[in-house]
Amino acid sequence: MDVSIIIINYRTSQLIINCLKSIHQFTSGVTFEVIIVDNDPENGGGDLIRASYPEVRWIDLPSNPGFGIANNEGMAIAKGKYFLLLNADTLLTDNVIGRCFARMEAKQDMIACGALQYYADGTPMPFYQSFNEFRKTFFILPPGRLTENILNRFYPEPDYKDPDQYDWLVGAFIFLRREGFKKTGGFSPDFFMYGEDVEWSGRLGKLGKLCYFKDCTFIHLENNNPFRRTNISWINRFSTQMQVSNFLWIRKQYGIFQYLLLIAHYICMVPVIFGWKIALNIKSGRNPFAELRTQRIYVRKTKVILKYFWQTLLLKNGSYKIKPQENIDLLTASA
Repeated sequence: MDVSIIIINYRTSQLIINCLKSIHQFTSGVTFEVIIVDNDPENGGGDLIRASYPEVRWIDLPSNPGFGIANNEGMAIAKGKYFLLLNADTLLTDNVIGRCFARMEAKQDMIACGALQYYADGTPMPFYQSFNEFRKTFFILPPGRLTENILNRFYPEPDYKDPDQYDWLVGAFIFLRREGFKKTGGFSPDFFMYGEDVEWSGRLGKLGKLCYFKDCTFIHLENNNPFRRTNISWINRFSTQMQVSNFLWIRKQYGIFQYLLLIAHYICMVPVIFGWKIALNIKSGRNPFAELRTQRIYVRKTKVILKYFWQTLLLKNGSYKIKPQENIDLLTASA
């Protein structure tokens, strides 16, 4: 078996049927199996998928443990020489699986590769190309050349001799050697959603190169989920669940100091963002305390981050899934 394709189902039966159709339509030159891990068997619509593709291997999980754990379950039973972790809300447009297989066979110093994401309209989807590029977005600082120079000094971009090499691969499409899973144990079980691909890439990168190839692409439809960010602004760039996961990644990969630095930054920014907005209101002749909704959302999100402070600081094992009453994005989506 050349490739084991692992897809997580969480109430996305029609998306998976469309995805499988594209896989069978465009994939050639490799033997493959499909493993579907269902995080909600009662409501997942698995019968529809099995009726259309009875050959798929199926795993029903008793609860929804999150993206990483479900993929680990799939990889644990996979028979392929290579694994492809593929999101349910994706479509292939050519033989990208065969192409990735050939690249991995040719470049033995590569542990895993990814494909570039495209929107449904055919435009490329932006992505963070290094750990430090991603880390710099965590700091809520005034935009400008001075801020940019300071962040670039402390978080410089990597310099790889291989133009195809990157720091991390997006979890929607990860093509890796079997050894990558065996030697790392897969995704960290602490992550429920978001950040797990970044953290795992850090460990995979110690085993070999992580690469993207410009001629390897796929369509990512970005299916909605209840943890997606809302009320996006300069100070509210990430969803609450995403930020809890991001801070966990920083603690795991970069240690206590970098984690505490971010915590201190977010706390110190509370009076700054309120003071800035109040001063702007006064300058404009408005009520000093008008239009502070964005600032209040920021405070509510920061409070949630602080609820996970000791758990993150001490790296306690267990799911870092936020509770329904902590999902500020969903709670304020229509407010």
